[in-house]
Amino acid sequence: MKSLAFSKLLPPAGANLEAVLASATAVTRDILERVLEGHELDRIEAERLLDADETDVPAIAAAADAVRETRCGNSVSFVVTRNINFTNVCYMGCRFCGFAQRRESSDAYWLDFDEVAHRARVAWERGATEVCMQGGLHPDLPPTYYRDVLRAVKREVPDLHVHAFSPFEIWFGARKRKMPVSAFLEELKAEGLGSIPGTAAEILDTEVRQKLTRDKLSADAWEATIRAAHAVGLRSTSTMMYGHIDTPRHWAHHLNRLRNIQKDTGGFTEFVPLGFVHAEAPLYVEKRIPGVRPGATPSEHIKVHAVARLMLAGWIDNIQVSWVKLGADMSQTLLHSGVNDMGGTLMDENISRSSGSSHGEELTAFEMVQLIRDAGRDPIRRSTLYQTLENYRDHDPVNLATLNPRGQNPIHFISYRPPVQRVEHV
Repeated sequence: MKSLAFSKLLPPAGANLEAVLASATAVTRDILERVLEGHELDRIEAERLLDADETDVPAIAAAADAVRETRCGNSVSFVVTRNINFTNVCYMGCRFCGFAQRRESSDAYWLDFDEVAHRARVAWERGATEVCMQGGLHPDLPPTYYRDVLRAVKREVPDLHVHAFSPFEIWFGARKRKMPVSAFLEELKAEGLGSIPGTAAEILDTEVRQKLTRDKLSADAWEATIRAAHAVGLRSTSTMMYGHIDTPRHWAHHLNRLRNIQKDTGGFTEFVPLGFVHAEAPLYVEKRIPGVRPGATPSEHIKVHAVARLMLAGWIDNIQVSWVKLGADMSQTLLHSGVNDMGGTLMDENISRSSGSSHGEELTAFEMVQLIRDAGRDPIRRSTLYQTLENYRDHDPVNLATLNPRGQNPIHFISYRPPVQRVEHV
């Protein structure tokens, strides 16, 4: 059952769309009606919707849900995947990150190739079609690390789709390899990289990024890396982290920038809003920057997802909710606010959990299906690139057992020397 705190922001079940729109303020109603007639939402209009009063949220959600039904039908998809965070050592100093550790930390780890490949094998045996691999920017990673870890995984599980390495990791790896980014991406693609996560985007605004990070990829460099990936035939997700020191103006600008990239490249598979998880994030805990909020409000969560649906319609038609960030209640609410995808089962989730997320580290395929059905939608298991693999309209997925315990306990290197690499180098 959806929480009343969330569901009260939605129109009543079965409510007439015209009646819901009529209850909104004149400015909001006018924007929504024009979008529903086929007008492309511009950046200023998007900002007005994102900044609208809570009383307008039901109308914004209803309009987004109408567009969702037109673009995607009644299906909600998910992918069976496993996260593998191969190291948590990172020195980039992102203020919102509770995951990164220094080399000397007792919690620091760096998985060797055999362990990464083992985790991929376990995922495959449990029905995963994808493994998502990301890690900290460890200064000791060998120049060919990203290539070699791909080789290890693809040797162990050749048919598993590898969705890996954020634009920041790509930039970092290209520098270590002393190669242009495009050539580095071509090398990784040749070794089996299937697609990349569009993370490290945060907010594509210089003013905000300078406060959030010390040395992280600039907005322009993030865009250039994404465009390079799309140019070599690697598709990517797109993301936005919101609810910290940002505003509706930043959100609208970010969405507009993503849409412009998509108009040029067509390389984004989906858009994933990522609500800021504050509980253990240094950005919030250390109070070094004034005005940091403890995440977005329920109405802001709805507006961000709904306006993304309205603004990206026809360009990025898969809008995903992050159940790890927002939990099952809010995720179900957002399935009535323009969302058509529930993301991945994950199996292991470390990054959000390290910042204080309390929503668990795995939803099984069986649980995903029940959650989607409970929201009145048709559950679909998909591939990374959104091909339908199984429709659960008339049956349930196999309810698999829990993870192999070895996969839940990262390896700690006592001497903290780089792990032995077990695949060949150049």
